[in-house]
Amino acid sequence: MRLCLVRESQELEQTPTTAVSQRRLRLLAARPTWDRHIGKKGMTSVTDTRAMYLDLMRRSLTRYGFDELAPVGAGRQSLPRRMLINALAKRNYVLAHPRPFDKHKRELGLDWPADAQTMVGMQRLFSLQWCIETVLVEDVPGDLIECGVWRGGASILMRAVLAAHGDATRCVWLADSFAGLPTPDAANYPADAGMRLDLCRGLAVPQTEVMANFERYGLLDDRVCFLPGWFKETLPNAPIESLAVLRLDGDLYESTIQALESLYPRLSNGGFCIIDDYHDIEGCQKAVTDYRDTHNIFSEIVEIDGTGIYWRKE
Repeated sequence: MRLCLVRESQELEQTPTTAVSQRRLRLLAARPTWDRHIGKKGMTSVTDTRAMYLDLMRRSLTRYGFDELAPVGAGRQSLPRRMLINALAKRNYVLAHPRPFDKHKRELGLDWPADAQTMVGMQRLFSLQWCIETVLVEDVPGDLIECGVWRGGASILMRAVLAAHGDATRCVWLADSFAGLPTPDAANYPADAGMRLDLCRGLAVPQTEVMANFERYGLLDDRVCFLPGWFKETLPNAPIESLAVLRLDGDLYESTIQALESLYPRLSNGGFCIIDDYHDIEGCQKAVTDYRDTHNIFSEIVEIDGTGIYWRKE
């Protein structure tokens, strides 16, 4: 493996990619093909400028097609290499190795891009765009929100879709601690026991960095609204009257159930509830199941890419 030094403002941290399970392959076989849906009902076609702009946005946000320099984490290295990595980090350097683009992983959001603004993959972005365009066509009232935004990529696409379609009224809300995930509260949320995602520094992206990412695409304006803090503190009283798209990417049971309890009642009929980590994190799936069971929600769950799902509120 060839190694090189990269100087950056922040050290990035990589997590290992798990193999695609047989369950995921079965789910993939049943999923819609989102690029075939985009363009229905008169919204876009593959030849018009709007579709080309949004396609370019998705590719840029995911760094689709690009090789990259992937930072080498210190966790599983030999002691001498860990010492080297830590010493370099103190001088604002990162030890990195070349990593070729993997189409399959980037399509399905199975890798952790070093430079991209999102890790959700192309299929989930296709689906998100389709959901937004559907509520625009059908005039489902409400704003858009993402709970758990990382570097802001999915939220940037939300704003881009609104801009591309000339929407002048809806806001895009970003709810995040901008400091990583909370320490698991296993006493109140047993499903989160042992989920120490709070220790993953790569998930803590400051609000200033997310705002800078919006600015790079020319999409930071007064209709991009931030809700910094833990969900339990910010979402119950968030100044949001109604929602047309509710996208949850909080990973934990606690984060998912708190977001559903605070925001799902504000989701308009016909609006979309999107769950990013439904098939990857058991606590997230359990929170969704518990909430749907408690509130007698029987709307069909639609598979996206073997990881994410959505349903429409009836």
